[in-house]
Amino acid sequence: MTALLEVTELRLSYGPVQALRGASLTARAGEVIGIVGESGCGKSTLASALIGLPAPGATLSGELRIRGEDMITTTEARRRELRGDRVAMIFQDPMSAFNPVLTLGQQLVDFQHRANVSRAEKLARARAMLASVGIPDPELVLRRYMHELSGGMRQRAAIAAALMMQPDLLIADEPTTALDVTMEAQIIHLFRELRQQYQGSIVIVTHHLGVVGELCDRVYVMYAGEVVEEGTTDEIYHNARHPYARALIACDPAHIQGPVARLPTIPGRLPDLTAPPAGCAFASRCPQAAPGCAHPVPRVRLSESHAVLCHQVTP
Repeated sequence: MTALLEVTELRLSYGPVQALRGASLTARAGEVIGIVGESGCGKSTLASALIGLPAPGATLSGELRIRGEDMITTTEARRRELRGDRVAMIFQDPMSAFNPVLTLGQQLVDFQHRANVSRAEKLARARAMLASVGIPDPELVLRRYMHELSGGMRQRAAIAAALMMQPDLLIADEPTTALDVTMEAQIIHLFRELRQQYQGSIVIVTHHLGVVGELCDRVYVMYAGEVVEEGTTDEIYHNARHPYARALIACDPAHIQGPVARLPTIPGRLPDLTAPPAGCAFASRCPQAAPGCAHPVPRVRLSESHAVLCHQVTP
């Protein structure tokens, strides 16, 4: 099946900081993929690049195609057209993603500015979309400001806003962050329903491995701006081969058996991305590191779906 999203050797720098260092990934229509890694690994930077909104001053290279159209080489005017119509994002903090001085209804109408229908029809669409994401009494909620909504309602409103123009690609950046356990379970359930109804691709960016395990078909593990392992959810969760991916999974509370005096951690810290190592970026923290890890790292293909960036892995 042809990929809806194709990212090839994507590099992004902020001055001397190499935030993305040759990241590649694909997503097919109807597929949900997860991008995981610890804070600072480049997940949110990649998400912003996918929607064509890197931070000011960023230098971007490589290929980033949505239905064959390259978001990097196209004009800014065309990128604005593609945002919303082809690609949309559920931002990490709904409070800062919406305008605080406009009602939710005003903003959902504004988000449809390219739709050639009346304002009444746009409001009707907004009501229907709010209802579809499980918001009770959408007529009342349309008249509310964001500060008047609960955390769970704000997140549902953000999902509704992203879906208003039925984009091909939906990116969710940490969609369950700052929600309590009950709200988190409800949002996961909502995404599970979206899987059945939505015909495009969904990219979930998160540090929460449980969310990925519940929702995703395939997983990309990021470290220091690189994809160090990719595979199906089962391959990553049950047969991870990269030492970092294994360590990340071992730190997931769901994998801890019985009481422990201290939660597991990964010793060390991320490398300085103003001068990243020529070899494996994880070598200084890796229990399997060898002298050869100082050399450029090969990508080892283990199966059609499973690949690892590591000197210590063999097919």
